[in-house]
Amino acid sequence: MKDNARDLFELLPAIHRIRDAELAQAQGLERGPLEALMAVLAEQIEIAEESLAQCYDDLFIETCADWVVPYIGDLIGYRSLHSVSPRIASPRAEVAHTIALRRRKGTALVLEQLARDVTDWDARAVEYFQRLCTTQYMNHVRRFNHHSPDLRQGAALEWIGTAFESANRSVDVRRIESRRGRHNIPNIGLHLWRIQAYSRTFAPALRDGPRRYRFSPLGHDLPLYNCPQAEDDITHLAEPDNVPLPLSRRRLDERLPRYYAARPGAGEPIDNAHPSLVLWVDGVEIERSAIRVCHLGDDGGSWAHTPPADGTYAIDPALGRIALPADAADPAEVRVTWHEGFAADIGGGEYERGDALPTPEDSTTVVTVSAADPSAAEFADITSALGAIAGDGVVEIRDNDRYTETLDITVAADGHVEIRAANGHRPVLDLGGLSVTGAANSACTLNGLLITGAGLEVPDTGTNALGRLDLIHCTLVPGRRLTADGAPTQPGAVSVLIDIAGVEASVDACITGALRVHTHAAMRIGDSLVDANDTTLPAFAAADGDAPGGTLSVVASTVVGKIHATQFELVSNSILLAALAAGDSWTAPVRTRRKQVGCVRFSWLPFASIVPARHRCQPDSAATAGRIAPHFSSLRYGTPAYGQLAGSTPAPILRGADDESEMGVFHQLHGAQRETNLNIRLAEYLRVGLHAGIFYES
Repeated sequence: MKDNARDLFELLPAIHRIRDAELAQAQGLERGPLEALMAVLAEQIEIAEESLAQCYDDLFIETCADWVVPYIGDLIGYRSLHSVSPRIASPRAEVAHTIALRRRKGTALVLEQLARDVTDWDARAVEYFQRLCTTQYMNHVRRFNHHSPDLRQGAALEWIGTAFESANRSVDVRRIESRRGRHNIPNIGLHLWRIQAYSRTFAPALRDGPRRYRFSPLGHDLPLYNCPQAEDDITHLAEPDNVPLPLSRRRLDERLPRYYAARPGAGEPIDNAHPSLVLWVDGVEIERSAIRVCHLGDDGGSWAHTPPADGTYAIDPALGRIALPADAADPAEVRVTWHEGFAADIGGGEYERGDALPTPEDSTTVVTVSAADPSAAEFADITSALGAIAGDGVVEIRDNDRYTETLDITVAADGHVEIRAANGHRPVLDLGGLSVTGAANSACTLNGLLITGAGLEVPDTGTNALGRLDLIHCTLVPGRRLTADGAPTQPGAVSVLIDIAGVEASVDACITGALRVHTHAAMRIGDSLVDANDTTLPAFAAADGDAPGGTLSVVASTVVGKIHATQFELVSNSILLAALAAGDSWTAPVRTRRKQVGCVRFSWLPFASIVPARHRCQPDSAATAGRIAPHFSSLRYGTPAYGQLAGSTPAPILRGADDESEMGVFHQLHGAQRETNLNIRLAEYLRVGLHAGIFYES
């Protein structure tokens, strides 16, 4: 079928085409009415052909449209689950695997694949009846069924208490569904990893001393994670390489080729497509044969086991430290590719955030910055780029480098200045100061940045008329900087100070320290973690830290610290973790000046708070205030489990949001729905007589 307008037009008799050309010439048109009609017909024909092609694609689960997936599933008896974000659970994957899963119904392979498909978390299935200490029948001896582990096997002992434990245990009669008992004849455990490995590519290491460097851009000790290797075959049970785990010294040393990439020859591709570690020194990629794994712990004023002048480079994955050989240049430019553990896509990173990066309009000035490769961008520093846009435009940073500057952002009238990291990048801004001023009807946006050293200020200069401030996928380090052991250097330091009225500010998918907002300004917090470093320090207030801040809206977020706002516009699905210190002058840990307006719903906040009427909040009475409280795996920024609710948290909080998910910053993960869906699917695929328990490894 001809679908090109010109081809269709050529099929018409010549007399009609000649007459159409004469009409076009007489009317001064590019083409005549008949040719224009053929163009419309060709467009509709293309739509029809595309629809026919899609009908063919809809016959296959791999290529069908999203709306077709439930219908294909219905043909094979697939039961749909509770609705969860498409980014989290994949009904398409479940339907695609249904036939293969049913052929292996009841096996550990199927249960592990189910857990991955339903929860989208890495999983490992363990048949605990194979890990029982038993009195053996002498005609059928199981040589590996030992009552006591072999203390000479250090690698096996490293996995004690995890999903990969090979030691045997005595029987535990407690129900595995309660997550208390494991080892029994009918028990199968499904172990899930909620903390994921986030890549940091070709990023500068932070110098700690002569020939000593740290992976962390903030200079603190942190564990390195492996890059999980995908399982290509459903018949394969997950191994340590297939899940996100902190790299131990022993494992990295024994399996260095698995985790560290190398090039067989100059200019050749690396032999590991997804390395967990790569090290460059002064632009030269260090060969795998020159890497040594050892303990680089503190030893007086230096580090232990620093390498001699033999050309070897020492890496400590447990502490995130690098030691150069004694004959290496100092200081050197050290860059690393590595992986960091965290639970969600917030605070900036190399994860996909294209939805938060709208394409600038054609009239918008866009300049690029790259310190790592100045030839790939227009500027090598942010200050010069800001001068080039003259108060209206976009500054896009296209690397993961470190920028040590002092930024004074000035926005022109009716202008919009955006400093953003390109998708797939997270630059570090080590600032001596950061201020934003603007003329009438101006706006400023920061997107995808890690900011340390200084907070963001919107000062009262007398002429500052900034109208809007947006922080998206940013981290303003709580406490400004971190010490070597991960403690904040300035607990309670202000990350955002808005000292003028009329500003509408928003914090989306961010991690920040304390906020100070003018009484006549407004702040909206969504999917974020605001941390004043202590529950007794002010997290939100006016500039003096005592008077009421502006209008506050908190949605699906966690706030650590006291709050004093003029009014709550909306608080929903959030955790406001605050307390009063002895002798505190505040009358309540969370309070608003106006209680007649606003809404507080499906959230946890201290029962003594002075806020508008609550709806389905916890605790709901003074009697339950002592036992219904959130428990966190960690509240120290820089740790992999930062801000994550622990499994001991009461169910009214873990399932207390308006959609029955958890309250707080990780509401977006829909952890409760994932677990519910997995339990529903287990009822269908678990063999009769077996019992399954779900365990969170991280």
